Amino acid sequence: MNPDPGQKQIIPEDLVKDPYILEFLGLGVPESYSENDLEKAIVNKLQHFLLELGKGFAFVGRQYSIKTDTKLFYIDLVFYNYFLKCFVLVDLKISELTHQDIGQMDMYVRMFESLKKIPGDNPTIGIILCSEKDSTIVKYSVLEENQHLFASRYRLILPTEAELSVEIEKEKQSFFLTTENSQINL
Repeated sequence: MNPDPGQKQIIPEDLVKDPYILEFLGLGVPESYSENDLEKAIVNKLQHFLLELGKGFAFVGRQYSIKTDTKLFYIDLVFYNYFLKCFVLVDLKISELTHQDIGQMDMYVRMFESLKKIPGDNPTIGIILCSEKDSTIVKYSVLEENQHLFASRYRLILPTEAELSVEIEKEKQSFFLTTENSQINL
């Protein structure tokens, strides 16, 4: 994906965050808004959202329609990442991640691969932005083995210092487990 051999190759995991901080949207608690309200707020503050997504993202469309022979589907947000040279589909969920959400995103990605991707594009990435995710559902779904599907939480307020400490500890533990497993495999 990165033609310069001296530079680190960028992979989807390098660009997908968890969690995304969407405090700039100014929304209240999840019970006070709908997925449509969340989407409208993101589009109204698109520049801020693009900055939160990270490097290389360009906005393609909102409620992007994709059609099969018999059905019409709408993807909440579609972006193109020019570093990865691929489309990035975002599905917004105001509640906890479900296996149905994962199946829906998997279908959207497969449809996009078949119907919209052009020669030279890398595989389409799907991101489900949800308020909460259950690690068990992630573990037993296609998210665990598919390198192009992601479930990321979003936060509408900045985390407290204590919450940040917990997240840092989780990341450290994950890093050490990964490092230990790679040393065992050597």
